[in-house]
Amino acid sequence: MGRALARLLRVHGYAVDLFEEGWSLLRAHEARPYDCILLDLHMPGMSGFEVLGALFHQQSSVPVIVITAKDEAGTAERVRDQGAAGYLKKPVDEVPLLEAVVKAIGEPAQGVA
Repeated sequence: MGRALARLLRVHGYAVDLFEEGWSLLRAHEARPYDCILLDLHMPGMSGFEVLGALFHQQSSVPVIVITAKDEAGTAERVRDQGAAGYLKKPVDEVPLLEAVVKAIGEPAQGVA
């Protein structure tokens, strides 16, 4: 899923880094802050909730668009309470994804993770 989303975003002019676990993303974001983060809630190791919480506690201003296959009651509200700029359900269609990214950061820019 991550590779497919990365290809789609690259086709539309975005620079993309792909991370398979949360700690790597957080370390990379500290070194070179991203313009936007697409974050899966359910990934191995550190969950998306934990990554979002870490960004929230760091008072990061990066917009985060959360993606999940498990749309449970209260999840959208929980991630928005932690500062998420968007919430999408899998499977993610191209148009809603691109609309969410443009809403979060505007026209294509450098650094979507």
